[in-house]
Amino acid sequence: MDPLRRSPSPCSSSRPSSPSTPPCETLGPVGIEAVLDQLKIKAMKMGFEFNIMVVGQSGLGKSTMVNTLFKSKVWKSNPPGLGVPTPQTLQLHSVTHVIEEKGVKLKLTVTDTPGFGDQINNDKCLRPLDIEFLQRLCRTVNVVPVIARADSLTMEEREAFRRRIQQNLRTHCIDVYPQKCFDEDINDKILNSKLRDRIPFAVVGADREHLVNGRCVLGRKTKWGIIEVENMAHCEFPLLRDLLIRSHLQDLKDITHNVHYENYRVIRLNESHLLPRGPGWVNLAPASPGQLTSPRPLKVCRGAHDDSEDEF
Repeated sequence: MDPLRRSPSPCSSSRPSSPSTPPCETLGPVGIEAVLDQLKIKAMKMGFEFNIMVVGQSGLGKSTMVNTLFKSKVWKSNPPGLGVPTPQTLQLHSVTHVIEEKGVKLKLTVTDTPGFGDQINNDKCLRPLDIEFLQRLCRTVNVVPVIARADSLTMEEREAFRRRIQQNLRTHCIDVYPQKCFDEDINDKILNSKLRDRIPFAVVGADREHLVNGRCVLGRKTKWGIIEVENMAHCEFPLLRDLLIRSHLQDLKDITHNVHYENYRVIRLNESHLLPRGPGWVNLAPASPGQLTSPRPLKVCRGAHDDSEDEF
């Protein structure tokens, strides 16, 4: 069995409404299997969307990692020696590209956080800034931590660093993807347990090909040899790519939409009760018995609705 082949997403809305419903035998074929072909054709026409935020200090190779992940020039880094000033604020910067492979289109949006933690020393541990950022972020999005530039560490240092980070994540209750609570069957538990044990993945990014034993490989050339990006003996980049694209991409989107976004939406709706009543304000509190006898039509200001859409 493929170690990264998993069962359908636990958050998928296409599963049966009741698992105890007995199957109904048909007298002959009715064409139900054609629904899968219809879904495939529709998905091929519409394509897919995927959003990634890359967070880390400048110079860690975030741009190279994203380009390596999708084997294309998704993100352009600033060439060294141009004297580009370090950003003084955490202003987000996003780029969007459409990547096509065998007729399947993926609309990819990558968001960078320039200047994040550049003025803070990092001494082989998670900094307080990292911890607070991850604690807040893991409630809203799926977090997948990685060890960048793993080629600068020995195998022993890499493993010790990984265990330290895992301990910090447990100590500060930072829930990273894949979460245990979404493992619904034994296949998910086995697969995700192996992934959780390897997180954070030790990765090396490279967007250049080199000739190794008569074949072209993505890698980084050094004085003592070539570090192959897709060689598990050199780094764990294949695990990261399989997790984000080949095995868990739809699951990542489902959990983000059905769990994280819904929780965020409920929190913001609850907070709206404490805000001043302005144009377009709608009372979401339970109505009193007197109000139920004479209901009034609900009116929402279109301009206020558009503003709230942009804010959220």
